Amino acid sequence: MKGDIPDKDHISRYCGPKTIREDGKIGASAFILRESEESLSVNWLEYLNCSSRESEIAEIRRVYSLKLDVRAKAKLAVLNVGEMSNKVKNESPDRRSLYVLHEKENNDPSHSGIYNLKPDNESIANLIFKTILESYSARK
Repeated sequence: MKGDIPDKDHISRYCGPKTIREDGKIGASAFILRESEESLSVNWLEYLNCSSRESEIAEIRRVYSLKLDVRAKAKLAVLNVGEMSNKVKNESPDRRSLYVLHEKENNDPSHSGIYNLKPDNESIANLIFKTILESYSARK
């Protein structure tokens, strides 16, 4: 089932080692849609109903450890839905409207997707990148 995620809420994006810069920080390439993808995979943090950001991140780490081979250099980027959407709408040449939909999966109940991206669109990826609020190691 798909549903709109409120602008006030937050999402996290798994950023694999290839998207991590030499300085250890997340690069804009973490937000480029692959040709085979319909949306950019993220997780809706408030859906987890945890008491703190730390417990949300711990739960996301747990979920990813069950479905991915989480690499040591991988990171989690945290973004605010409204801030990301507004930046892209206001600063992209085509005034792109992004939307984030909840797409619950059996082993990943907070799974969601960022829609209305185009593959290899580096300018949009760079705008999304600029809205990263926090980053964490993807594994403890």
